[in-house]
Amino acid sequence: MSPRNAISLDPRLSAIRDMAGSCGNFADIGCDHGRLGAHMLLAGLCRRAQLTEVSDLSLGKARELFGALGLEGRARFLVGDGAGALEEPPDVAVIAGMGGRTIAGIVERGRETLARARLVMQPNVAAPELRMRLQRAGFKIVDEMIARDGRRLYVVIAAVAGRMELAPAEIEVGPVLLQRRPGALADYAAFRIRVLKKALSGVEDAELRRKMGIWEAVCGGHR
Repeated sequence: MSPRNAISLDPRLSAIRDMAGSCGNFADIGCDHGRLGAHMLLAGLCRRAQLTEVSDLSLGKARELFGALGLEGRARFLVGDGAGALEEPPDVAVIAGMGGRTIAGIVERGRETLARARLVMQPNVAAPELRMRLQRAGFKIVDEMIARDGRRLYVVIAAVAGRMELAPAEIEVGPVLLQRRPGALADYAAFRIRVLKKALSGVEDAELRRKMGIWEAVCGGHR
């Protein structure tokens, strides 16, 4: 077992941690192994943590880790559907490693519980749909980044309650990513273009062509 102050995180979870910042009450909705919550507590980035999963069996890995680190007294292990499992509204809520549609559904169903939280989301797919549904649900995007882990790129999005009106390109790429244009955006745009070209192989689809044009413009802006 690692020392008490040395829970290491991979680049994806490190990016999520950085975007989460510090808080009093931290929630990891769909916590999996619980490493992020344990790291947050050991690093002094939160005072207490709520960790949720869809079944008690799924919480087993997190319970085991927290038990080995002596952190059980600062955490609650909760079974249920999304934010509905939380015992109290969090200051920061992480919803990561799921599809964008799944994350959007969690936010929509848990809107009242999450209304005062900073949401940190990492969608594996369907990030544009997540942005669009955040807008409809009354949340505004305040930060975005692309985390690189080897050859894989992950989009991380932070949002708080508020209004926003996203243009089509901002829905597709991300308003903060378009504004800041980090170096990894060019690589991510190239990946999205490859995916779209494969989808367009042998077919003609106006919506896919529109998205292709957006990503090609992003690549052009990095030249």
